[in-house]
Amino acid sequence: MRVEILDAASLKSVSPTALRSFAVFEGWKSIERYGNTSQVYARESGGRSVEIVLPTIEEIGDYATVVSQVIAIFARELDRDQLSVFRDLTHADRDVIRIRATEAGDDGSIMIDPGVDLVANARNMLASAACAAADPRRAYYLGKMQQANSYIERVRLGQTEIGSFVVTLLAPVPPALVEDDRQSKLWPEMQNEPYERQVTRVLSNALIAAKDALADANRGLGSSGFDQAVRLGVSANLCEAVATISERGDGADISVAWAKSRPTPTPSSRVRFTVDDSYILKEVAREFRLKEPQPEVTLTGYFPSLRRLEEESDGIVKMMGLVNGRPTSVGVVLSATDYARAAEAHGKRFGITVTGDLIREGQRWKLVRAHDISFGAGANEGNDEPFA
Repeated sequence: MRVEILDAASLKSVSPTALRSFAVFEGWKSIERYGNTSQVYARESGGRSVEIVLPTIEEIGDYATVVSQVIAIFARELDRDQLSVFRDLTHADRDVIRIRATEAGDDGSIMIDPGVDLVANARNMLASAACAAADPRRAYYLGKMQQANSYIERVRLGQTEIGSFVVTLLAPVPPALVEDDRQSKLWPEMQNEPYERQVTRVLSNALIAAKDALADANRGLGSSGFDQAVRLGVSANLCEAVATISERGDGADISVAWAKSRPTPTPSSRVRFTVDDSYILKEVAREFRLKEPQPEVTLTGYFPSLRRLEEESDGIVKMMGLVNGRPTSVGVVLSATDYARAAEAHGKRFGITVTGDLIREGQRWKLVRAHDISFGAGANEGNDEPFA
C-alpha cells in the first residue's frame, strides 16, 4: 500500500540531521552548497546520477513541503513506501531499543498488567546501562544517580509495532559532525564516545555478556561469569529488569539499532532471553545486591551491646534496626567521640538514628562512614536481650 505523508506537524518533526544521516547511510554523497539553507547530495543508481537537495536548517517557510518532496524521492529511488521511509527518518538521529514480548496475540496486543511491566522494566534496563556508563557496579539506587536520571528524562517512548507487542525506546545521540567512512568501520574507544552513545553501547555489551554468563551458569560454573561482566555493565538492576521482561512476556527479544546520524560497524545488535533465563538472572541480582554497598542508608533502632578493643580508637555499636524491611543486627563503626556518646546513650537506654553505607560481610551487616548520628529516649525501652 502506497501512503503519502501530508501532515505538516509530522513532516516538521524530521530534522535536517536526520535527512542528511539517512541520505549518507543510503549512499548519497555531499556535492555542493545550494544557497544559504540547503546542500546538494548525489547518488549513482543504475548508471545515472540522482541528485537531491536537502535543507540544512528548519527555519524556512516551506520546510514541511521540502521534507515531503525529499521523502518522495527517497521512496522512489529506494523502491520503498513513504511511510517506512518516514519511520526511518524519525529514528535516524536516535539509537532505537526494541523489546519484543514473545507472548503476544495475533493482533500484537498483550494483557494490560504484563504490558505495563514491560514498559517499566524497559525503562529500568536502560537506566541501569546509563548508571553503568558512568560507574560500573553490581547494584544501583537509581534515585541517587543524577546523570542517569537526566539522560532517561530525554528518552522517548516510541509507538508499538505491528506483528507483536514491541516496546520501543528512542534514545538521543549527538550526531557525528564530519562524514567519515572510518566511523562505519571501527568502533571508537568507549571514552571517546558521547555519554549518550556510551549508554546504548553499554546496554548492548551488557546484554550480550549476560547471555554468555547464563551459558556458563548452565554449565555449572556458578556466577563467576556475571562477576566478570560487571565491568561491561551487568548489574543487579539489569538482571532484574531483563528477568521481569522475560517472565512477563514469556521470553524477550531485545535489540539495539544504532542511529544513522552516528555511523557504526554494524546496524544493530540482538539478544534473546527465555523464561528459564529469568530464574538465574533473579538469583544473580539477589547475590549482587548482597555484595554491593547501599549508600546513604538511614537506620533507626536500639543497641543491645557496644564493643571496642583496647588497641582500637574506633568502636562498634551493635544496633538492631530494619534492613530491607526485616529486623536485623547491624554493626555500626563509630569514631572514638561518637562511640563515647553512644556509650552514654546506651547507659540511658536511648535509641540511635544513624546514616552511612550499608555493606554485607559474610552473614553480617555493617554500617560504615557513619554520620548524622542522633540519640533519643524511649527507643531502647523493654529491650533487655541482645539480638544475635
